[in-house]
Amino acid sequence: MRSMTDEGESLFVVVHPHQPAQSGQLLPGEKRSKENTMTTDKDRIANGERNRRKVLGDAHVDLSLKNRTEFNAEWVDFITRVAWGDVWQRPGLDYRSRSIVVLSVATALGRWEEFRIHVKGAIHNGLTKDEIKEVLMQCAVYAGVPAANHAFAEAARVFEEMEKG
Repeated sequence: MRSMTDEGESLFVVVHPHQPAQSGQLLPGEKRSKENTMTTDKDRIANGERNRRKVLGDAHVDLSLKNRTEFNAEWVDFITRVAWGDVWQRPGLDYRSRSIVVLSVATALGRWEEFRIHVKGAIHNGLTKDEIKEVLMQCAVYAGVPAANHAFAEAARVFEEMEKG
């Protein structure tokens, strides 16, 4: 639910109390929002940027912010605020589980650039190469062999790049 401050700033009101799936899901120094606490859009963007950096790394986020333009600035804020600030910090799934979901969906939809970014994120979130392999094996059954075959090739390229540094 949204409301406005006296200064006209948009507020986001959390109305869903949940328990985290695992302790340690929050970033260091962060506190879980309580029911009916208000968070400004600026706070949501800041939280989103912290989540995004944790998953994708500083270099990726810095490059993305460098490529921010007048045209795409609202889009970048939206993705950071909603996807990374709201969805990625929701309780109920830890970062590892979220990475599994993203890899699965990106494989099923053939979103290979996003897939490659999130292979690195999955490693940062504690998935092993063997676990990523199992995710792709599962995807082969439900999303199709061609999608999983391509995902294996993309993941192998990412692993090579990561090993080279």
